[in-house]
Amino acid sequence: MGKTADTLDVDFIISTGDNFYSNGLTDVHDPAFDESFTNVYTAPSLQKQWYAVLGNHDYRGDVLAQLSPILTQKDSRWLCLRSYRLDAEIAEFFFVDTTPFEDKYFDEPKGHTYDWRDVLPRKDYLSNLLKDVDSALSESRAKWKIVVGHHTIRSAGQHGDTVELVTNLLPILQANNVDLYINGHDHCLQHISSPDSPLQFLTSGGGSKAWRGDVSWWDPKEMKFYYDGQGFMTLQMTQTDVDFKFYDIFGNLLHKWRVTKSAYSAV
Repeated sequence: MGKTADTLDVDFIISTGDNFYSNGLTDVHDPAFDESFTNVYTAPSLQKQWYAVLGNHDYRGDVLAQLSPILTQKDSRWLCLRSYRLDAEIAEFFFVDTTPFEDKYFDEPKGHTYDWRDVLPRKDYLSNLLKDVDSALSESRAKWKIVVGHHTIRSAGQHGDTVELVTNLLPILQANNVDLYINGHDHCLQHISSPDSPLQFLTSGGGSKAWRGDVSWWDPKEMKFYYDGQGFMTLQMTQTDVDFKFYDIFGNLLHKWRVTKSAYSAV
């Protein structure tokens, strides 16, 4: 990853959640922050700003610790918020807190304790979040709109589609002409094309615990790529093109795809 980032001279790095496995952080002084972040991504090319979202495993720990500016003081690369937007000039990234959408974390926690501070009452939190996402996407005039969340919308991996996101978030993405939805959650790399819109679904969850072998293959017209192993992905953008590529942990190219639109097309 460091070598590939050096070759591409990346501007920033995105983490798709489950930042600290498997039960988040205990507090802002948890040594896991150094052990799983600062002391791991040491390559010079990775000393750029990191933008992170929360995953379900992060919610099993002290969520407020990951959101705390104290961690940013410890390592200036770190930035994690619940939901936010990043203006990257020709593109805007919209980070969405997807964990509270899943009913099972509330109905059947399976022995896990989740940190729902500032999320309850859940109905109000989700309603406001969806309104904010819709408003932000609608007012954006960026050439490319990219939404990042932890949970899958479309996936052939272990977790499959997240029904609550398909019902609540996907229509908003389609109505606002979002180009890419990038997620983690499933421990694999995959690319799925939407059958009824230009929206591409990209899973970059190959940071750990890969090689699960539980793939539900899709229609090849939609499933463009699936890799049941560890790796990462990159994005390169211009006014007319977005190139995304998937790599294994050694930096070997596994899959690439280009999305093109007119330089004068309306957004």
